[in-house]
Amino acid sequence: MERFDGSERSASGGRYGEAVFRPEQAGEGERIDFGALAYDDLTLARLRALGAGPGWHCLDVGAGTGTVSRRLLDEAGVAGVLAVDRDVRFLAERPVPGLDVLEADITAPGAVPGRFRLVHARFVLMHLPERERLIAELAELVEPGGVLVLSDAIDLTGAGTPVTPYSEAMRAMWQGLRATIGTDVTWVPSYPRLLRRAGLGRVGAELHVPPLLPGSPLSRFWVDTWRRSRPAMVATGLVDEAAVDAAVRYLESDDCAALSAGMMTAWGWKPMAADV
Repeated sequence: MERFDGSERSASGGRYGEAVFRPEQAGEGERIDFGALAYDDLTLARLRALGAGPGWHCLDVGAGTGTVSRRLLDEAGVAGVLAVDRDVRFLAERPVPGLDVLEADITAPGAVPGRFRLVHARFVLMHLPERERLIAELAELVEPGGVLVLSDAIDLTGAGTPVTPYSEAMRAMWQGLRATIGTDVTWVPSYPRLLRRAGLGRVGAELHVPPLLPGSPLSRFWVDTWRRSRPAMVATGLVDEAAVDAAVRYLESDDCAALSAGMMTAWGWKPMAADV
């Protein structure tokens, strides 16, 4: 799962990679990779279904440890990938032919040069303000005939969700991250409309919910995520330290019966000049 780009700060003054999820913190790369193990197969299947393959030049925004970038090269056979992140230490650890790395803040004007057949951002925009502007700017990086693909989390712990230690922890996590670094997943279902507003066509969307199983990469991802965001979770007043510990035990037990956060993916195509 990607580390998230962006220098724009939340109302509280924090941002991803500083207040929480610091890349220099021990085990952060492993936490990201646990998320990648849970979601990469879904992502690659969608990108290949959209046609990603030989001859495609791709941009991977907020590339994290680079798992999607490398699989685009190795499995889809794309011509090249520019992997962009605000901190590229994990990308620099694993260089491969065809993978170019750019340390840049995508919220800055002109941060990324060129245009690409595929522009992909996963678990990035949910952590940034001015999302509609950023979607429009990412659409500008798509070459005519290319596609913009955005994936972010959908919170499935709404009012009708059964109360479990897991659901209580997730509610506290989302609220705590919103207060601390501005994370907001409530607007993610508006992706298709925002892609159309950015001038893209043939817009599509889908939702995937990986299973929560004891000891699975996804369960380990959430445990590590709670460990890093625990102060923000407790600060909400929705949980205390004991409740977070109970959620960890629940997630790691055979009694766990819950829905993980979903991943919504939406895409839109840049019209060719003749189609405009």
